[in-house]
Amino acid sequence: MSAPAAGLHSALLEQTLPFGGNALLLTGPARVGKRALAWAIAAQHNCSGTKGMAGEACGACASCRALAAGGHPDTLLVEPRATTATGKAARRKLIPIGAVLSGRDKAREYDTHVFEFLEMRPTFARRVVIVDGAEHLGQEAANALLKLVEEPPHRALFVFLAEDLRAVLPTIVSRSARLSVTPVADRLLERALTLAGQEPDAELVAFAAGRPGVLEVAEAVRAALEDARTFTLALDTGLLPALQEAEGLEKRWNPTWHPEALRFAWRVAPPHARARADAALSALQDALEAYASPSLSFQVFALSLRDAFGYA
Repeated sequence: MSAPAAGLHSALLEQTLPFGGNALLLTGPARVGKRALAWAIAAQHNCSGTKGMAGEACGACASCRALAAGGHPDTLLVEPRATTATGKAARRKLIPIGAVLSGRDKAREYDTHVFEFLEMRPTFARRVVIVDGAEHLGQEAANALLKLVEEPPHRALFVFLAEDLRAVLPTIVSRSARLSVTPVADRLLERALTLAGQEPDAELVAFAAGRPGVLEVAEAVRAALEDARTFTLALDTGLLPALQEAEGLEKRWNPTWHPEALRFAWRVAPPHARARADAALSALQDALEAYASPSLSFQVFALSLRDAFGYA
């Protein structure tokens, strides 16, 4: 996420500037800005220049320039692998112990491992490990991290990110200072679009629902919204158009944005119809995760939706 987007949560940066503890836990919805805030915290704790009024990094010192270039030596991002060794989408997100200990990373999925990363002294001020998806930490990985979190080498800082606090292992929660990253006002998203040189987009802002991260992938989101709108309209046109649009949707399917875009397109439907449509969408996602025939799955999906909305 861009620096302006991170600035939408500047009040939280004021709280993290004086933080001298070992671990922070940032919780909030997907794309609400947790990762942007984590990078801003990493910049903040390594910045040697004059901090801004909200505690943000100066953006001009050697550390800030390194972070802007995308190669900061004191910051490590750890996240679940999205694909399996065969290149297929992973059925279950997991941060394994191999992310922490190189000796346990048999498939060499991670280029840098937490334990080895923290053995090195910081180049600037403080090594920062950002764990994006703390709820996906395996028990072994979490246990391996605990000693490091309790006694981090060289005053290292852990920043854990999670969408659901209840899914994070209690051992991680109990050792972290917690901050809630909440959606921002629509007017702030509109202002961020204007600052980025874009016209405020009412549909995009409504879809974002206060999540600044959505603006970073605006074109992908707009494409998904257009697909969802076209597909939903085709359902009422007739069986053949519905099946044809389902075929097109299959070819363009983005598992990150199309499901949410479809639900957004259905938001004006009666509650009972939305509930049945949601069930059909969940069935489609389950089928795709089970590597069922995509073509057949989307055809069944279209038929189920026509029935859910009373078009059959």
